[in-house]
Amino acid sequence: MSTNTYEARKAKALAMGGPEKLARRRQAGILNARERIDRLFDQGSFIESGLFGASLADPDKSAGDGKIAGFGRIDGRDAAAVANDFTVMGASSAATNGRKIGHVKRVATSRGMPIVFLGESSGARMPDHMGSRGMGALLGNDPIQYVRMREVPWASATLGLSYGSSSWYSVLSDFNVIRKGAVLAVSSAQLASLAIKENVDPEEMGGWQVHAEVTGFADAVAETDEEAIDLIRTFLSYLPSHHREAPPACAVPAGSGGGMADIAKLLPEKRTQVYDVRRIIRAIVDTDSFFELKARFGKVISTGLARLGGRTIGVLANNPLFRGGAMDTDACEKAASFLVLCDSFNIPVVLLVDTPGFLIGIDAERRRAPGKIMTFMQALQLCTVPKLSVILRKTYGQAYLNMGGGRNSDEVAAWPSAEVSFMDPTYAVKIVHGLAPGDPHFDEAFAQMNKDSEPWDIAAMFAVQSIIQPHETRDYLIRMLDVHRQRLSNGVGQHLMGAWPTSF
Repeated sequence: MSTNTYEARKAKALAMGGPEKLARRRQAGILNARERIDRLFDQGSFIESGLFGASLADPDKSAGDGKIAGFGRIDGRDAAAVANDFTVMGASSAATNGRKIGHVKRVATSRGMPIVFLGESSGARMPDHMGSRGMGALLGNDPIQYVRMREVPWASATLGLSYGSSSWYSVLSDFNVIRKGAVLAVSSAQLASLAIKENVDPEEMGGWQVHAEVTGFADAVAETDEEAIDLIRTFLSYLPSHHREAPPACAVPAGSGGGMADIAKLLPEKRTQVYDVRRIIRAIVDTDSFFELKARFGKVISTGLARLGGRTIGVLANNPLFRGGAMDTDACEKAASFLVLCDSFNIPVVLLVDTPGFLIGIDAERRRAPGKIMTFMQALQLCTVPKLSVILRKTYGQAYLNMGGGRNSDEVAAWPSAEVSFMDPTYAVKIVHGLAPGDPHFDEAFAQMNKDSEPWDIAAMFAVQSIIQPHETRDYLIRMLDVHRQRLSNGVGQHLMGAWPTSF
C-alpha cells in the first residue's frame, strides 16, 4: 500500500460522518466524539484502537463503525475510553464496534485502568440484528459483556440520545453524568410510542430530571459536554486506577479546617430545627474537596467523595434540611450503592449522623422499606474499609445501626449535643407512660427521657468510643483514619460487594 493510500484512508476515518453532520453539531454547541476524547484525555496522550474499523456490509459509510476507542492519560494516569460517534450510523451497535469495546474493556480490566464511556447511541443497528441469524451472530457471544466485578472504575456520560448498550454501560458505571437535553432509556421514544400506542415525550421518559431525581441513575447533571467530561475527570481523581491499590493522596489546600472553630454554630440547638449538613461537611473536609453524588436523589442523605488531610474519603451524612433527615427507600438505595463504591475502591467512609429514623407508613411499606433498610444494613456490614461515625445530634432506633452505631463502625464518636435512644422522646413518653403534651407529669417524664438520651451513659459503657467537641472533629477524623489505616493490605479491602448489582 502506498503512503498516499494510507493517508487517504486515515483521513476518511478521521472525517467521521462528514463535514455537514459535524457542522450541525458545532452549530448546536455539541462536541463530536473526537472532540470529547480530546477533552477527556491529557493533550497528545490518546492512542486509538480500531481507527480503520468499519462495517463489512457498508465500509464506505461507516468510519470507525460509529465508535471511537482507545487509551490515554487523565492527569497523568492511564485510562481507557469508548466514545460513541453519532454521526456514523447513529453510533449503533454492530459487530465491528462490539469487538472494539470488548478489546478496550479486556485491556483496561487486565492492566488495571479506569474505563470511560461517552454515551450517545441509537441502539442496535438494524437490520444487522434482525432475525435469528442476526441474533445468533451479534448478541450473547460475550457472556461477560454486562458483568461488573468492579476491578476498575467505570465512569460514563450520557451526552445525547442514548439507547440500548449505551444506556446499559451508563447504569453499570460507578459514576454517570447526564447532560441537560440528553436522554437515557431502553429504547427510543418512537419505539416506545409504538409499543404502548400513545405518544411518548423523550425528556419525560428518560431526560435528566427523571434520572437525577426519580431513578437516581444520574450521579451528576451538566449543562454542556465540556462540563460533563470535566466532572468525569474530577470523579476519577478521587479513585485508584484499580481495586488493588489505595486512592491517590493529594497536598492539603491552604486554609483547610479554617472553619472548625465555628462549626458548632452550624448545628441548631433544637432537634426539630432544620439545617444543611453539607455546610458541616465542607467545614470538616479539605477546602473545596467535597464532590457530591446524586445530589437531587434521596436528598435526606448526602453522599460524596472528599479529601481529609489529603486522603480520599467517602462521606455519608443525614441531611435534616429535607424531611428532617428521616430516611426513605430512595435514601437507602443511595446509601447502599455509595457504600459499595467506597468498599470496592478502598475508600474509607465517614458517617455524620442526625436522623429521627426511617419514614414509616403505608407508602413506605409499599415501597419495600423493610427490604431496602436491610439492603442498606447489609452493605454497611459488608464494608471492609475503615468506617468512622460521628453522632452530631439525634439517632433513634434501627437508624442508629444503619448509620454505624454499635459495632457497625470501627469507631463511634459523639458530639455533646448527641441524642441516642430507641425513639424520639416525645413519642417515647406517649408509648412508655401513656402521656401526651399537656397531660399532668408529661413535662417531668419528657425531661427525664431527654436526659436519658444524652451521650454520657452510652459513652460510660463504651458503646461510643469518644465524645468530642465539634471543633475537634476534623483533627479527630484525620487521626483515627490514620489509626485505622489498613497496613496489612496496603490500604486494600476485601471487596465483598464487588459483584453487587449497580442498581437494585
